[in-house]
Amino acid sequence: MKDRKVLPVVAAAVLFGSVSALAGDLKVIANPSVQADSITVADLRSIFLEDKKSLNSSRVEPVLARSGTAHEAFLKEYVGKSDSELRTYYRTLVFTGASAMPKFLDSDADIVTYVAKTKGAIGYVDSDLPTEGVKVLSVTRAKGSVERKLVTRTEPEYPVSLRVLRIGGTVRLMLTVSPQGSVQEVDVLGGNPILAESAAKAVKQWVYAAGPSNTKLEVSLSFDPLR
Repeated sequence: MKDRKVLPVVAAAVLFGSVSALAGDLKVIANPSVQADSITVADLRSIFLEDKKSLNSSRVEPVLARSGTAHEAFLKEYVGKSDSELRTYYRTLVFTGASAMPKFLDSDADIVTYVAKTKGAIGYVDSDLPTEGVKVLSVTRAKGSVERKLVTRTEPEYPVSLRVLRIGGTVRLMLTVSPQGSVQEVDVLGGNPILAESAAKAVKQWVYAAGPSNTKLEVSLSFDPLR
């Protein structure tokens, strides 16, 4: 196994039940052209990892701050990467031709201005900042979500053909976990098909803690050729 080449990022939540807004000191904002009033944590993360390019049929573009309290809080709460990890991730996407570098701006005020004038733009700012000209999206996740603790994890092998060419990316999977903790089904939600095959093969061997019923979990596995 070449697990040093793989950075697994697991974001698991039950996808059933009603949703409730996440509290915090951040506001997620979007250009009025975006046809949505709310966004799930999973979609928000996918947009800022550039796995997802649209929301409710609206083309979207992530906009980030260069630094700051709101920036660090956003990455911790919704993306699951530090600033340095995220920049490395973006450089990998650019290097492999998978995506372009997203827009980074100097201040929350600059983000509001850019999002207000740019069709499809989505960003984040401090909750106290005025947001005239943009819409504020409520961020939601499953109410009463239950974590299924991962007990045994097998790391995916990085396909040699892609590693040599420095082709990486993130694979998104939907798992169905049995009450006993075994992974019964794996559905690919996005990512390079070859990487997805390797990721799916690995997660089928994962074992979670026992639970009261079948659980749907979304999992992301990142393959970084530069590590």
